[in-house]
Amino acid sequence: MERIAALAFVAAAAFAVPATSQIVPPPPLDIPVDELAIGEADLRMTVPVSIAGKGSWPFVIDTGAERTVVSHELADRLALLPGRTVRVMTMSGSVVAPTTLVPMLRLKALTPDTIEAPTFTRANLGAIGMLGIDALQGQKVAIDFDRNRMTLTPSKKRMLRRSSPDEIVIVARSLYGQLIVTDARWRGKKIAVVIDTGSPVTIANPALLRIATRKPPPFLGAMSVITPSGATLSADAYRLERLEVGGVAFDGVSVAVADAAPFARFGLGDTPALLLGMETLRLFRAVEIDFANRAIRLTLPRGSRVSGTSVTGF
Repeated sequence: MERIAALAFVAAAAFAVPATSQIVPPPPLDIPVDELAIGEADLRMTVPVSIAGKGSWPFVIDTGAERTVVSHELADRLALLPGRTVRVMTMSGSVVAPTTLVPMLRLKALTPDTIEAPTFTRANLGAIGMLGIDALQGQKVAIDFDRNRMTLTPSKKRMLRRSSPDEIVIVARSLYGQLIVTDARWRGKKIAVVIDTGSPVTIANPALLRIATRKPPPFLGAMSVITPSGATLSADAYRLERLEVGGVAFDGVSVAVADAAPFARFGLGDTPALLLGMETLRLFRAVEIDFANRAIRLTLPRGSRVSGTSVTGF
């Protein structure tokens, strides 16, 4: 069984081998706050964050998580005050977790009030910390895969339009602060999609497979999803042909199929749905998630072209 750590609802775990519990020294303070190089070892995105004026800590940007999360190790290093004990939803279900009070969390213009963040062991979390949508509301996350760069900037309400012929703009609906794309299909059936930068892999619910009762997609093998609490969730990997998102169609998308708790939280337990992770997002040249405008902007690969609502070249 291949063991791959992936998304938890409030935070993602590490891809492949979980990180050790020792904190990596913070990157130099002169690294631009709103830019980063995307590492090849972990497909997820990190960006330097300071807390109470200290350090420059690499946090994962997680557009699929409701709450910002920090590791026990970072909370101890900074002597952060403890908060309440709360219930937190992970991939395997609801768990009880301690929280810590995170003051003056800062990422350039991002300066939310003190955040009560659940804490988990870094080895299970797979990161020092993670920025969830409680810290991302009103922001625009732009990922440029050509330049290996991500920017996070404040966003304002504006007219939505394509800025180039190789762009697709999708208007999403908001639920619990999450952006859910309903303009998506597989095998001609409508599905729901959540753009999830905190997960290295794409995760589907079992309802998606029920679309393909006569001819299931190719089975790739068994795997397990590691949650921040340390629990594991069994999953089966499949390869989907012609997945369509916002009129963009592409083949060969690998997904982990599991009865993960977030789908029920979104009201998608019986609706075919995907949490679209970084492995799939990297098929595009660029991805922009605009929370203020509830919009997803996708830049197609070079050599692709848009013809009506269909795309060729994938």
